Amino acid sequence: MNWTGSTLEQTGNAMRVQDAVRAMEEIAPLSYAESWDRVGLHVGRVDSSLRSGVLLTIDLTEQVMYEAEEAGVGLIVAYHPPIWEPLARITNASAKQRVILRAIERGIAIYSPHTALDAVEGGMTDWLCEGLSGGSEGKILGDCRALKSHARTAETQQVKIVTFVPPEDVDRIRGALATAGAGIVGKYTVCSFSLEGNGTFFGGEDSNPAAGKAGRLESVREVRLEMVCSKAALALAIQTLEQFHSYEEPPVDVYELMAKPTRRDGTGRRLVLDHPVSISELAARLKKHIGREQIRVACADIHKPASVVGVCPGAGAELVEAAVRDGCEVFVTGEMKHHEVMAALDAGIGTILGEHTSTERGYLPRLASRLERALPGVRVKCAMSDADPVRVI
Repeated sequence: MNWTGSTLEQTGNAMRVQDAVRAMEEIAPLSYAESWDRVGLHVGRVDSSLRSGVLLTIDLTEQVMYEAEEAGVGLIVAYHPPIWEPLARITNASAKQRVILRAIERGIAIYSPHTALDAVEGGMTDWLCEGLSGGSEGKILGDCRALKSHARTAETQQVKIVTFVPPEDVDRIRGALATAGAGIVGKYTVCSFSLEGNGTFFGGEDSNPAAGKAGRLESVREVRLEMVCSKAALALAIQTLEQFHSYEEPPVDVYELMAKPTRRDGTGRRLVLDHPVSISELAARLKKHIGREQIRVACADIHKPASVVGVCPGAGAELVEAAVRDGCEVFVTGEMKHHEVMAALDAGIGTILGEHTSTERGYLPRLASRLERALPGVRVKCAMSDADPVRVI
């Protein structure tokens, strides 16, 4: 594989690993990855050159590493994380260590998106849904949502500060809180909500109330003022509120805000087909989409029509329970253990298994196109030596 003489060689040096990392995180934000995953930059300097471009692979094998060296790339995007368990040493004693060692010696960075690329809308799982639904690139024929929705919280909206102030002090305290970092919602600042009502208090003998008198029950007009805030800015916001509040004992309530689930982003998919098809037809669509002559099917009746399909690339057995709860009639993934298949059948859901990496590898050409658009002048190629290690003979 030789990319010598390409346009990239004249322009690629301007692009750095950090540019590709930024592009990958725009395509598949790392916050979408499962908590147990090992995503992100595994090896390399962010300021190093992409040189002759980027090489994409599902598995980073020694053969792929040789291909990357020959091509002179500055970055390998390996879908499966090449470093999973912590490495006690990096020598040439094993294939795993040799790959990492050679990457370090040759100055080739390694990045892995893994489950972040599965979860994001338009990612690997949606690519599978396109084929299963009979759709086309970027078009799924049916309703599609995550089996387990990804929940996100904007950093500036992690908590809500609530206080109660005299009506004449609202503008002053709102402004003070805004200067401390509260009230930011997207592109907007000084965001707040206020509602007027009555507040009561009974001041002790040594109290000094801003309104009314100590030693008796008082009822005063107050405004409930609410502003969102990040956890990082919370301490300063509270200090600022206490400093600018006119009350001797400023009321401050802090509510932690729940993350907001997104329907289309998350783990797995629940695909409701526009038109029901038999399980045998679903299997045929999958074979065509992933380019395999044979796949495995476990169901009571392959001619039974199905309209609700659970989908997960790779190994998705942990999502079968969620698929059953969501009314899926068949579950499509790469691989499952025998007892997992039997448990699914007992739960009333059939399975279609396309083999682990076969349900993933077909997305790489699309990822290459997306990266090339995000990195003008950079050549992005799929590794020719990357192949499913399992063969049917």
